[in-house]
Amino acid sequence: MIVTYSCHLILSSLFGKNSSWLVFLEEETNVKVTKLLQALRKFDRRKEWFLGKPLHDEESTIIHHYAFAENPSIFKYPDFSAAWALSIPLLDRSDDPLKSDFTIDLKHEVALYIWENGHGPRLTAVPELCTEPEHSPTAQHCATTLRRPAPLCGEPVKKEDIFVAVKTCKKFHSERVPVVKKTWEREASLLEYYSDHTDPSIPTIDLGVPNTERGHCGKTFAILERYISDAVPKTSWLLVVDDDTLISLPRLQMLLSCYNPSEPVCLGERYGYGLGQGGYSYITGGGGMVFSRAAVVRLLASDCKCYRDDAPDDMVLGMCLNALGLPVTHSSLFHQARPEDYSRDFLAHQVPISFHKHWNIDPVAVFNRWLKDESVSTRPHGLNKSTKEEL
Repeated sequence: MIVTYSCHLILSSLFGKNSSWLVFLEEETNVKVTKLLQALRKFDRRKEWFLGKPLHDEESTIIHHYAFAENPSIFKYPDFSAAWALSIPLLDRSDDPLKSDFTIDLKHEVALYIWENGHGPRLTAVPELCTEPEHSPTAQHCATTLRRPAPLCGEPVKKEDIFVAVKTCKKFHSERVPVVKKTWEREASLLEYYSDHTDPSIPTIDLGVPNTERGHCGKTFAILERYISDAVPKTSWLLVVDDDTLISLPRLQMLLSCYNPSEPVCLGERYGYGLGQGGYSYITGGGGMVFSRAAVVRLLASDCKCYRDDAPDDMVLGMCLNALGLPVTHSSLFHQARPEDYSRDFLAHQVPISFHKHWNIDPVAVFNRWLKDESVSTRPHGLNKSTKEEL
């Protein structure tokens, strides 16, 4: 389970009196407790320590607000999968909430919060915190490893049970839609393109919502309405993507075997807005938004609507889900940005499901490198019942 740093006062009050360290783990992390204790004993528990396996950016990136643009590799942040640790004196130091309006990449934002513009400690590398596979010969020294491959939850969801909605517009019919057709469209059984212009050669469907430069709330809600109507085949799952989303549908089918479509499931890469001030979580749209039919029915039965057609659809949906008390479920296998925007070491132990944006890349080459399996029966690592992370 991921515990956000805003919980640190509660954790400190519960464990601080009798503990020296607070160690955060991911669900796929294995721990050799004896080796972990040996590693922690190297550090004076009376001092402020922030320990982990360092990641760094090769270039400044939008997901980190272009921080340290002149030398992005200088700032280190922890790979959560390897585990990370705080000494109790550091945990007790500050009670201020995270100040950022948007929570995009928690591991980077936690590191910035602790560093506090140079007033707090930087991340200290601990070689024993690893992301090596559990039984790798190179993991003999490791206190933490990753469970790879992990068991699946069951048979992959049939592709006939996933309805795919691609949002596009006339100006991208000749630029972006051909990329979808060259890469992942062939893996979809049920797919429709929604545009502001009917083009029978693709084909596209005009939902009667004008194209907007920013936000696509009107179009997305029209897609939700169409999904539960008699206009399309009835399926358990709806996937909504942009026309510049690159995605592996076979890997998504495997991931969805871990979820019950009769429950209101909303799945993707989770961002947050104003979480320290009573805000909400939302699924960022570019990486793909997955909804169970039950979730769509609950959403549309509520009074929640777009306040404008050009409102940000993913954030409006997040507000709606928050008002309904429905959880937003995070998977780190969905990505709002390009592979270049993530740390190389972070992606090294993933089998990703999606990336987003064609800017300054060859999207077909990116798909073939990161998302194309030689065989659709290839099963990605890290998918089991505990893959769900609810806020």
